Amino acid sequence: MQRRFIKSISFFLIFSFLLLDFTVQKAKAGMIDTGSIVTLAKQENDRARVMAFLDRQDVQQVMEQQGVAAEEAKQRVAVLSDDEVRQIAQAMDQLPAGGDGLGVIIGAAVLIFIILLITDIAGLTHVFSFVDHRR
Repeated sequence: MQRRFIKSISFFLIFSFLLLDFTVQKAKAGMIDTGSIVTLAKQENDRARVMAFLDRQDVQQVMEQQGVAAEEAKQRVAVLSDDEVRQIAQAMDQLPAGGDGLGVIIGAAVLIFIILLITDIAGLTHVFSFVDHRR
């Protein structure tokens, strides 16, 4: 009886060990060049600057006057590509220092309006009532 029990347990253990995967995962290490790190940091910085711009009270007031909710604009900026965010950040860098920022506010509002309009025409959103959605 005991021998039969040991034999069945042994068979089970051998079968279990055959099912185990003993392959070794190789770590892949490589040098990361400084340019890629700087580019990644700049992309994160540009996105943070644009989001901080959208957090400003005066920008939110202008967007609300244009009929754009601030949270929706932030969601749109969050899904923009890195290249699009870089273009917006470069436009912000080219503005004169010490200005009232009215041009930035209007530019951002127009940019957000265009993005919302394109997504509305594409049928991804239903923000504007003047866009025909019957297609």
